[in-house]
Amino acid sequence: MEFAALASAFDELESTPAKLGKTEIVARLLEETPASALPKVVLLMQGTVFPPWSDREIGIAQQQMIKIISSSLGISQDDVAERFKKSGDFGLVAEELMGSRRQKTLFSRKLTIEIVYENLRKTAVIEGKGSMERKANLIGELIGSANPKEAKYIVRTTLGDLRIGVAEGVVRDAIVKAFFADVVWAEKRIIELVMEEKERAFVAETGLMDYLLEKNRLKKKDVARWKERNRVAEKPLEEIKKIDPWKKKAKADYIVLKDDGAGNEMKKEVTEAVEWAWFMRPDYGEVAEIASESGLDGLRKARLRIGEPFMVLLAEKSPSLEDAISSFERAVIEPKFDGARVQIHKKGEQVWLYTRRLENITNQFPDLVDLARKGVKAKDCVIEGEILGVSPKTGEPLPFQLLSQRIHRKYDIEQVMGEIPIQVNLFDLVYADGQDFFDRKFSERRRKLESIVKEMPGKFQFAKQLVTKDAKEAEKFYKEALRQKQEGVMVKNLDALYQPGRRVAGGWLKVKPTMENLDLCIIGGTWGTGKRVGWLGSLLLGCRDKSGKFLPCGMIGTGVKEKEESGGVTFEQLTRLLKPHIIEEEGSEVKIKPSVVVEVAYEEIQKSPNYESGYALRFPRVVRLRTADKGPEQADTKERVEHLYRMQFGRGK
Repeated sequence: MEFAALASAFDELESTPAKLGKTEIVARLLEETPASALPKVVLLMQGTVFPPWSDREIGIAQQQMIKIISSSLGISQDDVAERFKKSGDFGLVAEELMGSRRQKTLFSRKLTIEIVYENLRKTAVIEGKGSMERKANLIGELIGSANPKEAKYIVRTTLGDLRIGVAEGVVRDAIVKAFFADVVWAEKRIIELVMEEKERAFVAETGLMDYLLEKNRLKKKDVARWKERNRVAEKPLEEIKKIDPWKKKAKADYIVLKDDGAGNEMKKEVTEAVEWAWFMRPDYGEVAEIASESGLDGLRKARLRIGEPFMVLLAEKSPSLEDAISSFERAVIEPKFDGARVQIHKKGEQVWLYTRRLENITNQFPDLVDLARKGVKAKDCVIEGEILGVSPKTGEPLPFQLLSQRIHRKYDIEQVMGEIPIQVNLFDLVYADGQDFFDRKFSERRRKLESIVKEMPGKFQFAKQLVTKDAKEAEKFYKEALRQKQEGVMVKNLDALYQPGRRVAGGWLKVKPTMENLDLCIIGGTWGTGKRVGWLGSLLLGCRDKSGKFLPCGMIGTGVKEKEESGGVTFEQLTRLLKPHIIEEEGSEVKIKPSVVVEVAYEEIQKSPNYESGYALRFPRVVRLRTADKGPEQADTKERVEHLYRMQFGRGK
């Protein structure tokens, strides 16, 4: 399959803002792609050549890309850099320069998806002396053989910045649309389909057309032309309900019904099958291939693989502890740890570690790998727990902010192991010795977990549990969790099954202290790229110290809108307010005179060595501007931040 076809689809996607429009384009592309090429096409469409859980990277930085474009097209590096400064997009730079290049590759070849995919993947495994030059040659070879449009998307993919707006939801919906009959029950849409000139295959509910004729929604000549132009099979509703909607079995592009309940059920059935396969194998390229070749049956039979992560069960927030324990007939309470959730995969002596976001952290935690080998008795299993950092001096839990240094560390692992030792609290099991446990109750999963793990207290242990319906006992457990510097508690249903990838009513509930919002000044930022070119895309927040100086306490990029919406603040609006107050620029970084106050919500305050204030807001987001009623002198102080930090864990005033 030629890469030019994919580049054309990317161009169409980039110029199509609506989600439904993007879904149509992607579905059409998937239908036209051979099944064997689907994994590659879907990954490339998501701007990568590796599944989400892979720790491999193409490894080309922006400065290196300047050299690659320069040498591939015979353009000076200064010219490339100057053009990038104006557009903020190396893909556009490559596209623009293709027409003015002074040299052509002698042995250029027509690019296929396979060639582009393989060259990009090869760059990730090149190491050692001269590796950057060899990586550059692989990318340069692609650019040298490309047309302008192809070059744009090769460069963007290399840098991990494709910019075509194809999110996971679009890919999921496109897989449903590409390989399964579209179930339609809305009158307006049915009428549109009848009037279309395209030739399609339909399964229609018996009596549907008569119903639309009687209501004067269609005319007899319209229905007659529709039946002549298309392949139409009319069947009673009960018969339609038994149809497998996989296009290869249904032999239909559309199933049209009067009954919205039946339509919803059929559509839900397909979407849930696609989601299930994604939860088990979080790679939509593989899911698309399964859907194309095996339909509903294949999707439903998808199972996790040891060594590759799955999408974990998520918890819902509860308004209070009392609400949470009264939600379940049999409730159990566990600490909600201030750490990193980890899924531990073990196969013989091999161990893999993944975060809830599918990051492979096996290399960063050799101590946990060793604990799993020693403590897990099962030959093959997948278990879950929470990694806590602990103080090497006191043994007390450390804030997640410090543990995150280990998660993101690639080098000097032995040194950081000594500085931030760990404790692992195990709480669930989904697979053991050939059996998966998704359809088993939590109480059974916990028993199985306890039967295959040898505890090492303080190092590799089970999460503490309290089975109770007593509010006073629950409150005592909750306060103790806060005293031990944890986030709160999890209230779990002992009778709940494990539903991967979802927040499910009747499963897990989390209870945390409600944190007060802070009013902080914006004191710095970074110029955006892509859709945020020309705007300040990330913003540095500051709190006041006693002298009136503003100290950094967090970086924010969420809670700010890209488009004008009621009740929200946009990047454009903030940039307009902040631009006159920029006092220093270095590259894409700017320093801003404290002037604009914003109200900020956040999940938690943590100690941080990375910010001058000594504190960091976890997951901060802009709630609203306070420029109308607060100046910088009224922004919250470092003392206020410290006070809230102590209060969140019940440390007192």
